[in-house]
Amino acid sequence: MSGAIGYGDSILLGIVEGLTEFLPVSSTGHLTVAESLLGKQTDNEAVTAFTVIIQFGAIVATFLYFRRDIVRLLAAWARGLFAAEARTNPDYRFAWYVIAGSIPVVIAGVLFKPLITGPLRNLWVVAAALVLWSAVMYVAEGRSRQKYEEEELTLRAALLIGLFQCAALIPGVSRSAATISGGLLLDYKRVAATRLSFFLAIPALTGASLYELKDVDTSVVGWGPLIVGTLVSFGVAYATIAWLLRFVVRHPITIFVWYRVAAGILLGLLLAAGTISPT
Repeated sequence: MSGAIGYGDSILLGIVEGLTEFLPVSSTGHLTVAESLLGKQTDNEAVTAFTVIIQFGAIVATFLYFRRDIVRLLAAWARGLFAAEARTNPDYRFAWYVIAGSIPVVIAGVLFKPLITGPLRNLWVVAAALVLWSAVMYVAEGRSRQKYEEEELTLRAALLIGLFQCAALIPGVSRSAATISGGLLLDYKRVAATRLSFFLAIPALTGASLYELKDVDTSVVGWGPLIVGTLVSFGVAYATIAWLLRFVVRHPITIFVWYRVAAGILLGLLLAAGTISPT
């Protein structure tokens, strides 16, 4: 397999990343499949680094889309650090809860990095995770009482949703599918759970992207294709965020279950037939 990623590859992978990062269908799973179809060695550290870094484009799209919320939360958090009275502001507590909810995935990511970037970067894992986590999404949507708003987030709920986010380290699960499912199972409204998923994505994916910069190998992935892939990811992700937040107002996340199951089964059949390689 050729490992090099050119401009055409980076554009295609940027589109895949932007479309799938925030939809509950697994961006890592789709990128792993796309890289395999493009003839890339999916367990190559440089290819893995490219995958993580172009996610930063999607994160920048989140920064831009939620800029007013982010500025408000950061301002409340900063004021609360220096003034006791400001700590009564719900935004101050919410900001801390987002930070706390991001800690589990950081710890898990560091502890299990060799497993995540090695054996788990396997398309059999992706196929199984696409199907199996769909059952969690189905149960979460069906059992949720959807009675809590975003403003009612508690530290306990933030930590539990953060633990759900750890499942997304398995390619095929989907970070948004994991966190939205966690929010629904804790009885948060669908829109609230989706917005919480975005807020938890910011520290987790920003940190991961910056950490992976050290593994960039310009003989495999040049800075040009890396920048292009990130810019494409940004544009597509911004449009996807806007669409998803409108979509979940009226539609359950179980709509994505059928796609995930079909994609997982199809991928399994392709692997079994030897049409594509699992790594």
